[in-house]
Order: sequence, then structure tokens, then C-alpha cells
Amino acid sequence: MEKLLLILADAGLELVPRELWHHPAVRNTANARGKRPGEILLDISLHYAAAKTLKDWRKRGRPDILHACLLLALSTLLNKRGLLEVVVHTYGGLVIRVDPVVRIPRNYNRFVGLMEQLLAEGRVPPDAEKPLLWVSQEKLEDVVRTWNPDFAALMHEKGERIHARKLAAMLSEYRRPLVIVGCFQSGEFSGEVLRLGGKPFSYADEVLDAWYVVAKTLLALEDQLGIA
Repeated sequence: MEKLLLILADAGLELVPRELWHHPAVRNTANARGKRPGEILLDISLHYAAAKTLKDWRKRGRPDILHACLLLALSTLLNKRGLLEVVVHTYGGLVIRVDPVVRIPRNYNRFVGLMEQLLAEGRVPPDAEKPLLWVSQEKLEDVVRTWNPDFAALMHEKGERIHARKLAAMLSEYRRPLVIVGCFQSGEFSGEVLRLGGKPFSYADEVLDAWYVVAKTLLALEDQLGIA
């Protein structure tokens, strides 16, 4: 295996949409942080009453899921050995590129500030010649077409049951495999993700947390490749 592409798909990461700017829950959070409503992340734990009015609200406003997944993925030896590339795809269709050397803040509040800066400025650090995180102009299908995977797995609760060790063995046999993990609380993948055509796999006959799936997949692949 040359390198694995991990796509954290349909992530519940977005700035508060305009139609919620005047909701009391949103204004209270913004005022407390000295920001305008359109400058803060939508967070279901803070803006539940407001978010419930949105389409697909159960998929949205969960930046904490992305935080956990990024911390896990970027901390792996697989990433530190140059064998992993992580791309974030948001509910709104944005593609976020991730430099493998970026150090995601362990503190959640700092992570929120970083994501707000990223979505507002388009890159972090904003004035860096080589950013560590940036919003790409690509669409998700462009990312996959450029990667040109010779095998693609879509982690889906209704997919074929498989043990992580077996999937890792399969991934290791290909040059540039792709794994897609849904980075949202509940609901179905978007059509944009499903059109990528990854083969559905599942580790259990129940819904699993995204960070657990990321950890199980990457650690099994490390073992398969003998990375230590």
C-alpha cells in the first residue's frame, strides 16, 4: 500500500446559517463570545432549539464528532509514517484539506475557534504561504478522481459485515485505497457521497460512533502493515 485516503464525510461542521442569526440561543452564544452570530459554529448542544428548524438537523451542528475523528486519525503512526491522507467533507459540500503535520487542538474550545477561523478565512493560518488546513475549491468527486483509488470502502451500518482485520488485509493489498466514514450523528449519507460508489462494509449490526470506526480501521491497518 502506497497511501490510504480517509474521507470524513458529511461532517456536521458549519457556521450558523443566516436564518438562525436572530434566534435567542444563537445570539446568547455569540454575545458571550464577543462575536456576530454568523461567525460562530452551529453546535446542537448550544443551539438545539434553533437547529431543530433546519433541514437534516440531526446531521448538523456536531463539530465535536469531527474533533474526535481528527484527533484519532492524525495521532496514528499510520499518519506519522506518511501513509495516511485525511480529507474532510462537510454537510454543506465543502472540501477541507488537512496537512498531515497539523496539530489539532486537544482542547475543544480551541478547536472550535480554529474551525471558525478556517470557515471564515478559508485557510489556517490565514496568512501562511503553506496553510495547515484549507478549504479547497474542489468538489468531493474531484478529490476521489484525482486520488484514483483502486479500492474504495464505505463504512455503512447496512454494509457487508466484516472484521476490521479482514478489511485491513484487503486495504493493504491495494496501492491507493479509500475509506469513507460518516462524520455525523444520525441519518443517511448524502447523494454526493453515495455516488462515489464505495463498497459498503460494517463492523457490527448496530450504529457505531464515527471515531470508533476511524480508530478500529486505522489501528487494524497499522497492525496489518506491521507499523510500530
